[in-house]
Amino acid sequence: MRRRRMIAAVVALVVAGAAVTHEVLSPTPFHHIRSPGVLVLAGVIALALLALAPRVPSLGVAVGAGIAAGGALGTLVSGIAWNGVPDPFVRDGIAFNVSDLAIAVGDVVLVAAALVHAWLQRGDLRRPA
Repeated sequence: MRRRRMIAAVVALVVAGAAVTHEVLSPTPFHHIRSPGVLVLAGVIALALLALAPRVPSLGVAVGAGIAAGGALGTLVSGIAWNGVPDPFVRDGIAFNVSDLAIAVGDVVLVAAALVHAWLQRGDLRRPA
């Protein structure tokens, strides 16, 4: 579990760093304000993902949690640093950023890896208590 927790934390830091670096290097007129409550929630979700997901004995779950946690940390940092989250990407009237993409991709990887892990361990799920 220690190895998976370390991998999740490193992935989260890399993703958050990439998201914030992209926002620094890509100035944009589009920002959306995040309330302090949303920023606190982003931090709590990131910590919960990093604390709980590595308990599942699956590297994919840990990586997915790290990607999603990195996106949440990126939102937290940019929300504090810019007093509103910058949105350098705009497509069909929808504005978003690297942190938003990381959260979405991380969630997909996390759920897919959890489903694969459950499928591979399905025999243990049927064992009577």
